[in-house]
Amino acid sequence: MIERIHLAIIRAVNKHGSLTAAADHLHLTQSALSHAIRKLENQLGVAVWHREGRSLRLTQSGEYLLAMANRLVPQFLDAEDRLREFSLGERGQLRIGMECHPCYQWLLKVVSPYMQEWPDVDIDVRQKFQFGGIGALFSHEIDMLVTPDPFYKSGLHFAPVFDYEQVLVVGRNHLLSGLDYVEPSHLASETLVTYPVSIERLDIYSQFLLPAGLAPRRHKEIETTDIMLQMVACGRGVAALPRWLVDENAAQFDVVSVRLGKQGIHKQIHLGVRDSDLSIGYLKAFMTLAEKYTLTA
Repeated sequence: MIERIHLAIIRAVNKHGSLTAAADHLHLTQSALSHAIRKLENQLGVAVWHREGRSLRLTQSGEYLLAMANRLVPQFLDAEDRLREFSLGERGQLRIGMECHPCYQWLLKVVSPYMQEWPDVDIDVRQKFQFGGIGALFSHEIDMLVTPDPFYKSGLHFAPVFDYEQVLVVGRNHLLSGLDYVEPSHLASETLVTYPVSIERLDIYSQFLLPAGLAPRRHKEIETTDIMLQMVACGRGVAALPRWLVDENAAQFDVVSVRLGKQGIHKQIHLGVRDSDLSIGYLKAFMTLAEKYTLTA
């Protein structure tokens, strides 16, 4: 049976010119090297070298093994390097799950410098999970979850990244734009535009409307933030978004923010990972970098 050591011997002899030099390079005795090749020759029924005095000349079978060795041994070495980097947390794929639609703009600010610092780590962003974000972490569909609603469960670790306030977004000329804050009753006659997320996961419902026993006149779901803000600016509805996102886009879309209730709705974005992955270098580095890109307001 051909083993990796046989390929290494063939390459070493071809490179260094003799069994003695090859044995020194491979940290083997010359007798051990010769025994390994003789055993291979006996098993396969072919000769690897023609022995001409003290020199060796590869047979046709030996030439074939040398070509194989030159192709496969570097791959073995590269695989070992990569696995070593995996074990040290220097290489891999970071699959990020998003439960915060408006956080993509924030994520881009983190991903750009991160990819420069960790060129051997690939990033994949996923939004739809078979069993929800927490289930995706447990089932190893994703490695990190960006969420405003951490679910503290054994085996998971959540780290807060930044605080933000959820606000109502209205057009600059909207009747509600001049208020210090709005009450749930103010939305009873409005079209509420939200991301396509279940109502129980929308803060404006769970923390504002439903406790008051109220609902908007109409609820419309929109995938993209830009289209949502454009609809609000045109007076076709109101939306609930993080204040930092409204502030970044207010001038472009001519919208303003109004506090939801006198006390407001205050939230935190968390990064969730499996406890067993906390020692992975490239994952820890992402969490550390993410804390530097805090979005306030």
